[in-house]
Amino acid sequence: MNFKKKIGLVIVVFITIGIGKYVYDMHINHNFETITEGKVYKSGVIPPDEIEDYVKEYKIKSIIDLRFPGTGDEVNNPEIPAELTAEKEAIAKIKGVNYFNNGSDQVPEPHNLDTFFKIMDDPKNYPVLIHCYHGVGRAEMYSAIYRIEYENMEKDEARTNTRLLTKWSSFDLGKPKGDFLHNYQRRKDTLK
Repeated sequence: MNFKKKIGLVIVVFITIGIGKYVYDMHINHNFETITEGKVYKSGVIPPDEIEDYVKEYKIKSIIDLRFPGTGDEVNNPEIPAELTAEKEAIAKIKGVNYFNNGSDQVPEPHNLDTFFKIMDDPKNYPVLIHCYHGVGRAEMYSAIYRIEYENMEKDEARTNTRLLTKWSSFDLGKPKGDFLHNYQRRKDTLK
């Protein structure tokens, strides 16, 4: 096999692996990740008929849904009211699990942070699952804020740990999410 064919084959293999990972993450695993073992998890939307399996496996006591209906943004926030209702109803059937809706834009507003902290400050709410639609924007943003506030992680470390490659992503410096985390002030630091 000549060199050009080998390079072509390598490219095809990498593309196939990338597509397979995307399909697995988005449609099978729902971008579910452990943020802190036994305490905090993040994901994209988990279909209502699968939520109970995740709750049981990870002993989840609270689910924070960062979606809100009617955004009209079919790319970043494709929330459909019926989907939010179906999730809330499915969770209501699971004994001992709290559902919190904290509809948030990609960069949190102060009222979203207040709600988030009220939930996360209560030890009875743990373990917590934080989710948005895709699991790669708002859920990662709030996971980074969790790490900064509750695990004392440095803000840029939390920002760069949001995903494998931060450079050129929405969490890069110069982008709204990246700049928000880079400039974020911990609650305890603002009280001094």
